[in-house]
Amino acid sequence: MNDTAGNTPDQPATRSYKRVMLKISGEALMGDQGYGLHPPTVARIADEVESVHKLGVEICMVIGGGNIFRGLQGSAQGMERATADYMGMLATVMNALAMQAALEAKGLHSRVISAIRMDEVAEPYIRRRAIRHLEKKRICIFAAGTGNPYFTTDTAATLRANEMGCEAIFKGTKVDGVYDKDPARFPDAKRYDNVTYDEVLQKHLAVMDASAIALARDNNLPIIVFSLDEPGGFCGILAGKGTYTRVHG
Repeated sequence: MNDTAGNTPDQPATRSYKRVMLKISGEALMGDQGYGLHPPTVARIADEVESVHKLGVEICMVIGGGNIFRGLQGSAQGMERATADYMGMLATVMNALAMQAALEAKGLHSRVISAIRMDEVAEPYIRRRAIRHLEKKRICIFAAGTGNPYFTTDTAATLRANEMGCEAIFKGTKVDGVYDKDPARFPDAKRYDNVTYDEVLQKHLAVMDASAIALARDNNLPIIVFSLDEPGGFCGILAGKGTYTRVHG
């Protein structure tokens, strides 16, 4: 494992991927706002997805809901946890619909697939149907988490990635990989080129929650952490360029 901040790994994302999961936070859709959706930012992320779609890669997406409502924060303020989590799931559906609109404005076919039935706005989750959408090169945006409280969208992304047969999870963040400490607060923070699932858990590195990491580890599903703020970053990493951290066994 390397923990240098300047070197780009000469493997793993240089390989060709057929199907991937893109996981982004709801906060990524806020832009410079402190709340809600920023349409130009949503459109920019849609550009990133479009560039990868043009490579022939089948794309799944999971978007968090923290820009609208975060269940854990709601429960911390006295709301019953399950209710707060269901509200957070509804926020992810709103974000998924916004992303669908941005993608389809570019002529890309997509489907919002919800773990909670709401047939007027989204398809229910049926695994075989979702796989068929991917085979037809439609982008599948999985919403409402796992459909269960107490599980994060990180866990939902890992679950759906395994169910869909994705070859990797691409976690888009505000930094270009996984660091030993917060690079925004500590100038001497060092980035890992590669890190194992167990090291992430043991060192409490901010990648995904423990349930998501354990599920990825048990199914040997690599996680590639990169900066979504870097224009062309998603496509570049798939082409073997750019800076990122690979989490693997």
